[in-house]
Amino acid sequence: MTTLPPVLILGARSDIGLAVAHRFAAAGHPLQLAARHAGTLEPERADLALRHGVSVTLHEFDALDTAGHGAFVEALPQLPGIAVCAVGLMGTQEHSAAEPEAAIAVLRSNFEGPAIILAHLANRFEARGSGTLVGISSVAGERGRATNYVYGAGKAGFTAFLSGLRNRLAGRGVQVLTVLPGFVATRMTEGMDLPQKLTAAPEEVAEAIFRGCSKGRDVIYVRPIWRVIMAVIRAIPERVFKKLSL
Repeated sequence: MTTLPPVLILGARSDIGLAVAHRFAAAGHPLQLAARHAGTLEPERADLALRHGVSVTLHEFDALDTAGHGAFVEALPQLPGIAVCAVGLMGTQEHSAAEPEAAIAVLRSNFEGPAIILAHLANRFEARGSGTLVGISSVAGERGRATNYVYGAGKAGFTAFLSGLRNRLAGRGVQVLTVLPGFVATRMTEGMDLPQKLTAAPEEVAEAIFRGCSKGRDVIYVRPIWRVIMAVIRAIPERVFKKLSL
């Protein structure tokens, strides 16, 4: 019987993180759940272990404590075969525009923290010659919009980082998968008026990630329509784009 490699979920408390955990556990992967105040995830740990019959461990992880990321990786009981980064913070554009500290938190949560932890894992995966790194970015990073440009800037940086990392690790046995979900119905978007036909459930994102890993994909749009939408948005001339309420 083949033993599947463990899957590390960074930001395991999020709706997408938990959905990803269930999808990989259902396939038989052991799990490493990482989040702040990890001990409070004990009910989720027990549920995953009981429901899917896999080993599930909890690990204290703060995405903004970048100085501690190296020690975090070293302390894992086993180097994971797959690492999924579901860390993120949206905030509100109004708050980010008015309060520099709020903007810093959004930028660090969506770019600096995720990039640094994946950089540590990338070095270990490269030395081993195998592994998959998954970064959950956003279509918001494909063009700056007046209504969410701080969040979009963080995601744009993360998307560029993943692209460069993928090129660096090409031929080294390490897959780097960029995930562009579009709208997702989570606690982070609760109360927002999202178009139903363009909004995915966390489980849909998790299934797309699972398939993307299995097929060795580089970039996936969870709903393919977003590839078309963003191609149109990117093509709009700047002088026209400034007049749109996007």
